[in-house]
Amino acid sequence: MSWKALSSFAFFLSILAALPAAASIQAYPNSFIVREMRANGTTLNVRVGGTGPAVVLLHGFGDTGDMWAPLAAALASDHTVIVPDLRSMGLSAAVDHGFEKMNQAKDIADVMDTLHVARADIVGHDIGNMVAFAFAERYPERTTRLVMMDAPVPGVGPWDDILKSPLLWHFRFGGRDMERLVAGRERIYLDRFWNDFAADPSKFDEASRVHYAELYARPGHMHGGFAQFAAFDRDVVDNKAAVEHGRLQMPVLAVGGDHSLSSTMAHIMRFAADNVREVVITDSGHWLMEEQPKTTVAAIVDFLSDGSTINSRTLGVTEIGVLARSGAGVGTSGVSGIQTIVLSGDPAKAGPYAIELNVPAHTRIAAHSHRDNRFAMVVSGEWHFGYGSKADDTHSSVLTQGAFYTEPANAPHFAFTADQPVAVFITGTGPSDTRFVNEKDAPSHP
Repeated sequence: MSWKALSSFAFFLSILAALPAAASIQAYPNSFIVREMRANGTTLNVRVGGTGPAVVLLHGFGDTGDMWAPLAAALASDHTVIVPDLRSMGLSAAVDHGFEKMNQAKDIADVMDTLHVARADIVGHDIGNMVAFAFAERYPERTTRLVMMDAPVPGVGPWDDILKSPLLWHFRFGGRDMERLVAGRERIYLDRFWNDFAADPSKFDEASRVHYAELYARPGHMHGGFAQFAAFDRDVVDNKAAVEHGRLQMPVLAVGGDHSLSSTMAHIMRFAADNVREVVITDSGHWLMEEQPKTTVAAIVDFLSDGSTINSRTLGVTEIGVLARSGAGVGTSGVSGIQTIVLSGDPAKAGPYAIELNVPAHTRIAAHSHRDNRFAMVVSGEWHFGYGSKADDTHSSVLTQGAFYTEPANAPHFAFTADQPVAVFITGTGPSDTRFVNEKDAPSHP
């Protein structure tokens, strides 16, 4: 790392030291101005401040542009920071249409045009993540770098399997009756998100909850929130078409909370982008800016700096092909013939890791568990997988390429292959281990 980069990083750290460990609503620096801007047939509330190359920060559901104040303060010394409230959210105008993410990408392009900004780094979280992805696909020539924070992308990678999670029932919750149920109870509805998707719900403090609940209670704004999710079917079609047209080439930072998407955020993005770097924020759920503001801000500031130190190694097909292969290892079943590739981290140590398992045909793995929560995806082949303390073939599911599943901590599960070998991608936060339900099933070799 160059002396210049080290000096810049030290400066960033001096800014970050002033941030609270768990953020409440923080005011933007006085140098920022707030403007109402006409954009793509609506009016957006936009905060602008700082000088230098442009960066656009896009919030998600349950937040508004207010969430970005700590990051905006850290970036404003050498970036022009642009922070809109998305269509029908925050202090932007309430409208009843246009929530397709490709259309909202044009909202952002129009804001940039008004500010005479040709190109920008784009940072997104949650719904803003999806708008950021759409912007990068629709305007790749205007996107210098892309930061994607802890949310799946409609139609990309394991989207169909992620939809099966019961935690995501709100993706299909909407319409006139649902809006009537929530009207006057916005705080109750939003608390569900702030509580269920946090590693520690207390990190999303009371002042923030009151603030955001009041904004979402504004006329038409909860409707806008529901409409963001209702547009997912169209977003799936648009995103699939965009990815088929060509993969993203700009540098991408994929950020996940270790109690949320974790390394899966990077895995999702590798279905659509060639240059993906990965950061997992420890002790955080989905609400990265509220739960771990210092660490999250530091990671993004570093990535957007010229001397970025974040995961400079990019793993493409060729790079993965030359990584060392091993057999049994920490966090694997240890069954003979299974090949393990450690893609990042170390399952034996504290911190995030990612491994790929190559399992030969006609291989059986008896019921076992791991101490850590793990996320997995089938890369190729047919993977027969099931939950329970006995490897009962009648209670297994056949998972094929792209299928997403989880291995909850200490939950027994089993797997086997039939006539096809299988490759499986697994992420978790170590240290990991393997405990067979019946000791006699454990392999005799280490």
